[in-house]
This record gives sequence, structure tokens and C-alpha cells, in this order.
Amino acid sequence: MRRPLPWPLPALLVWASAWALFWLLPRGLPAVLAATAWGAGWSLVGATRMRRLLLALGFPLSLLASGAAALPPWGWLPPLALCLLVYPVHAWRDAPLFPTPLQALDGLPARLALPAGAAVLDAGCGLGDGLRALRRAYPHARLHGIEWSWPLRLACALRCPWARVRRGDIWQSDWSGYALVYLFQRPESMQRAWRKAAAEMPAGAWLASLEFEVPGVLPDDRLQTPDGRPLWLYRVSGKPLK
Repeated sequence: MRRPLPWPLPALLVWASAWALFWLLPRGLPAVLAATAWGAGWSLVGATRMRRLLLALGFPLSLLASGAAALPPWGWLPPLALCLLVYPVHAWRDAPLFPTPLQALDGLPARLALPAGAAVLDAGCGLGDGLRALRRAYPHARLHGIEWSWPLRLACALRCPWARVRRGDIWQSDWSGYALVYLFQRPESMQRAWRKAAAEMPAGAWLASLEFEVPGVLPDDRLQTPDGRPLWLYRVSGKPLK
């Protein structure tokens, strides 16, 4: 397995390649947009929120500081809009692209058996890493993904053509048709996720959360993934929480 490049080498490579693209194109807003899109696209590989921001914003901020492009004030709005398209403000209230390791869910079927054709949802599927891990675990399940960001939703659909991936808000979407909902959110989202699962999902369905547990709720099971992180399992009773 290839080891990832040590930080900040990925940032230097992305910034340098964005600047190279900018200088290769005719000067003007199209060159700025192309280089910004290049950096925003590569930012998706960042391991943390701060690194993704640095990768995405490195080129436009350095361009602004350098004065190499004489754009009118409104000319900076399209690059900003492009970054917000990839990382919408709405999405940052949830989990901004926490990738699921491919082998993370391999032990799940031994603890949680699902019938063939069971509907499984990755709520906040990002680039599709969770869906790929779910497919390894449940190759005969009907896999669904919901993602708020348009570019991430499109990228996920391309990476996971065997899943039904749609754009949507995981908190507004209906979870009642799923036997299993998988999450890799953030700690402060888990109480809300459990309330939604308990209110909407049928009795006997499951909520699985990588790394983050539901505060104050006793899990039905706990697995340890190959990289040492916990996978918390909660069985829905079918009775809404008060």
C-alpha cells in the first residue's frame, strides 16, 4: 500500500500545479477559475478540515496577495462561489468529508446480518468511501447515498455507479425505508441522528456510527475497525424518543 505524502508536500504540489495552470492559460477570469477549480478539486484528498481549506484556498489567496491578475472587485466572486459549491456552508454544519477506510466495515456482517436486497443508506456520503466500504460488507444490499454538495454528489455517483446517489439534506430525507443507516458525522450530530433514527426507522433497523457514539444511549454492540477506531451499533426499537 502506498504511503501518503507527508504534509505540507501535497499542499505545495497542488498550489504549484494551480499556478502552472494559471500561467499556461490566457490571462483573465477563465484562467483564475480554472486554477481555483483545480485546487478545489484536489482539496478533497485532504485528511483534515484545515488541510482541505488550505488546499482549496491556497491559489486564490496567493493570487490576490500577488496582484498577478488585475480583476475587478466582482471578479473574485466566481472563485469564491466555486469554493462554496464544493464546500457549501450548509455541509460544514455536519461532517466535512470524513472518508471511511475501505476495510472499516468488513466485520459488520458478522454482528449485523442483513437479508439480500436490504436497503442501506450512507447519510452524508461525500466522495463515496463509505458506500465502497458498505459494498464490501454487504455486496447484495441496495445501497443509497445522500450528499448535500453537488460536486461531491456527482463525484460519488461516478465512483459508485452501483449505488443510488442523490443530492439532499440528510436531516430532511426520510430514513423510514432503510434497514441500516451508516454515519461518519461529528460528535455533536449524534444525538440528533439518533432521535431521527428512532422516530423514523422501523423496529429492528440499525444505526451504525464510525468513531462517534450517541451520548447517553447504550449501544447494542461495538466493533473495532482495523485501524483501531470504534464502530457503534444501535438497534432501533421503533418507538420515537420523547
